[in-house]
Amino acid sequence: MVSVDSAPETKGTPGGGLRRDVGLIGLMWASVGSIIGSGWLYGAEKAVVTAGPAAIISWIIGAVAIVLLALVHAELGGMFPVAGGTARYPHYAFGGLAGMSFGWFSWLQAATVAPIEVEAMIGYAGHWSWAKGFQHADGTLTASGLTVAVFLMAVFVAVNFFGVRVLAFTNSAATWWKIAVPLVAIFVIAVGNFHPGNFTSEGFAPFGAKGVLSAISSSGIIFALLGFEQAIQLAGESRDPKRDLPRATLGSVAIGAVIYVLLQLVFIAALPHSTFAHGWAKLHFEGISGPWAGLATLVGLGWLSLVLYLDAVVSPGGTGLIYTTATSRVSFGLAKNGYLPKVFARTDRRGVPWFGLIMSFVTGVVCFLPFPSWQELVGFITSASVLMYAGAPLAYGVFAERLPHLERPYRLPAGKVIAPLSFVVANLIIYWAGWDTLWRLGVAIVLGYLLLGAYAWYAVAAGLPDAPRLDWKAAQWLPVYLLGLGLISWQGGFGGQGHLALWWDMLVVTAFSLVIYYWAKATASRPEDIERSIDEVVVTEAPAH
Repeated sequence: MVSVDSAPETKGTPGGGLRRDVGLIGLMWASVGSIIGSGWLYGAEKAVVTAGPAAIISWIIGAVAIVLLALVHAELGGMFPVAGGTARYPHYAFGGLAGMSFGWFSWLQAATVAPIEVEAMIGYAGHWSWAKGFQHADGTLTASGLTVAVFLMAVFVAVNFFGVRVLAFTNSAATWWKIAVPLVAIFVIAVGNFHPGNFTSEGFAPFGAKGVLSAISSSGIIFALLGFEQAIQLAGESRDPKRDLPRATLGSVAIGAVIYVLLQLVFIAALPHSTFAHGWAKLHFEGISGPWAGLATLVGLGWLSLVLYLDAVVSPGGTGLIYTTATSRVSFGLAKNGYLPKVFARTDRRGVPWFGLIMSFVTGVVCFLPFPSWQELVGFITSASVLMYAGAPLAYGVFAERLPHLERPYRLPAGKVIAPLSFVVANLIIYWAGWDTLWRLGVAIVLGYLLLGAYAWYAVAAGLPDAPRLDWKAAQWLPVYLLGLGLISWQGGFGGQGHLALWWDMLVVTAFSLVIYYWAKATASRPEDIERSIDEVVVTEAPAH
């Protein structure tokens, strides 16, 4: 029987292991701090423009979807308390090819969040005269704005070099602020500015079901709710991962979902009717580029708007900080699995994967070039994130069937139903993002295969001892899955050719997802191969204290 607790203890010396310094609050706050970032500053406004007051339904659907995925991750996180966990579950279940693929999806998601948080910080800073020259009218960065963005990315990396203990303390302090400010805004703005008639005066769902569903992916709802996996990415640095990971994962989702639904309710109800009298798609008021601060000024709460402009630095900054951490931990996990050079797995005397941090900075800077504004990045990151999450339900189904003896600190109720359901929901969210986003994601996926595939080929050709075993048989479903999902999106009505009518398209996605789920489970690696993959990574990953 494989054990995930048998890793020998090593010292925190360069090239050694990660340091287990993070407790329950640190893990939970890492996730909550990621969930409450720039999404709360922009999400409510973007959603109501896309869906009208029915955006509340969009948030509820998004929250349910994230809860389903978080439940699956909670069990897997307790079973496998290793750094960069979301990049490793498919590796255990399906071997090298699937592991490399979902590892790339995981890294792509983590690496692109910090830049979007920087974009949000710069966007809100435009309220002050000294920062007005940082962005063009369309939200893209000017030369001076790009300089500031690069500087902020450098700050994220510099803080991470102080080690996970300092990071956890810094993020914990920032997260208390990040929770308090939205709650204060909800209460203060709602008192005296809650107009129930706003929900029906211009139609509750003026854009129909398509608007409600589109808002989930394209307006930032799923993006806002993402982040629960940060506790799992830091599992290798948790003091008591089997106890704390499930609690941190589920607790963070509950906190984030409640706050975001309340924010949407109050934002809609507090708006003067004149701001949306010509329809929700034409919502406008002075200061709308910083929606919540602008609304506070509009209703006569100038002091609150100042607090919100300050929070527009703290909230995205805290999220960008923790995702910079996550990027280096995912690359650490990829190197441990043999998909990247071992330099990515080297740590300094503080247990920090230093090379991964440097590469996260470089990648963040590159992201400012093809995606130079907040809105342009949202759909892309949402799709990359959910594609990453989709690997967990697939792996769960394999472990439940082939490793029933493995210890599970948290056991998912009705897992045989929730796992395939969460996989279906993940694919629907990806589909709702639209073809215009998915073809760009496809280009990024091909780039990943070229980069990681080139290293894998080199490792095999050079006879390196940790060269990845690309199990084509266990991953035979993967190319059909990726190409099939792209084909459905191309033919669908969310930015595609429109050959699949609404509802029929979702039925096709559902049926396709279930076929892939059970196909993947049937062709997964053998139990002995799964246990060998776990032993190779977990037992040799030496945590330091």
